[in-house]
Amino acid sequence: MSHQAHTPTEHAMQACIVACSHCYQVCLQTAMNHCLEAGGKHVKPKHFRLLMNCAEICQTSASFQLSSSHFQHRLCELCAEICEACAEDCEKVGGMDECVKACRECAESCRQMASTQV
Repeated sequence: MSHQAHTPTEHAMQACIVACSHCYQVCLQTAMNHCLEAGGKHVKPKHFRLLMNCAEICQTSASFQLSSSHFQHRLCELCAEICEACAEDCEKVGGMDECVKACRECAESCRQMASTQV
């Protein structure tokens, strides 16, 4: 039985799945706990929707990668765009550094995956 090393693409995908899963958790927790409790600008429809959209696209992106979907690279491209928008909005609202960081890391990882189409 030979032990093959993972290819760089497999490592990138694994890292992206982890980044997407983490971003999903952080965005959902932030929206449902921090934002709902803070109120005011944290629950303005545009901001709250963006957090929820980001959580959903991250979860879906991880699922598509885990299932080796033919569409995973295109979805990663969209996920990166939404994560970047969410990071910018969370930065404007303020007090959401963990969410900003998770979104930026996910956006970067997804951009890498989107550019390494097989």
